[in-house]
Amino acid sequence: MRAMPIVDELPPPDTSTLSFDMSRADWLELFADLADGHASAFEQLYDAAAQRLYSLALWLTGSQEDAADVVAETMVRVAEQRHRLRAVWDPRAWLLTVSRRLSLDVLRRRSRRPLEPIEAAELVAAPDDDPARTVDARRVSALLATLPSHHREVVYLRHYADCTFADIGRVVGVPTFTAASRYRLAIRRLRRLLEDAP
Repeated sequence: MRAMPIVDELPPPDTSTLSFDMSRADWLELFADLADGHASAFEQLYDAAAQRLYSLALWLTGSQEDAADVVAETMVRVAEQRHRLRAVWDPRAWLLTVSRRLSLDVLRRRSRRPLEPIEAAELVAAPDDDPARTVDARRVSALLATLPSHHREVVYLRHYADCTFADIGRVVGVPTFTAASRYRLAIRRLRRLLEDAP
């Protein structure tokens, strides 16, 4: 099942123009346009990346409000770093890294205040008109919530952001082998949980 979390706080992205899965050359061109200060490039960036960045933040924080704030702060960082964007080698990985770091900052700040448990987050969503898939999505969300955050994030990056293990390593700051190992451990644990679930 390849459903994305429902996003109420963010306007729907315009998927007719660019997608998060566009080529590296397209990303580099978009970042060059951002560096040159083209306002339309910022809108294109939002349309191409907001949903994936939001989903990663949601998978890490478990809060729709915090995830929306992470996306907004990521866009602020893009604007603040505009003059450096031409030097970014992999724009997609750069955006995911910024969002991940901001999400971890949220978690650190939140450790000092009460929070909604991640189990309440809808990490995987299904269409409302399909009750069976809705039940499956809730079940998978609950199981994903039991994973440690470092396992949950590699599952998200691999399956929803379509990152290679090398990409995941760059985003989370670990060697490629470690990223692959975390992913395999997470999938193994999910399989055990699914087998043990009633």
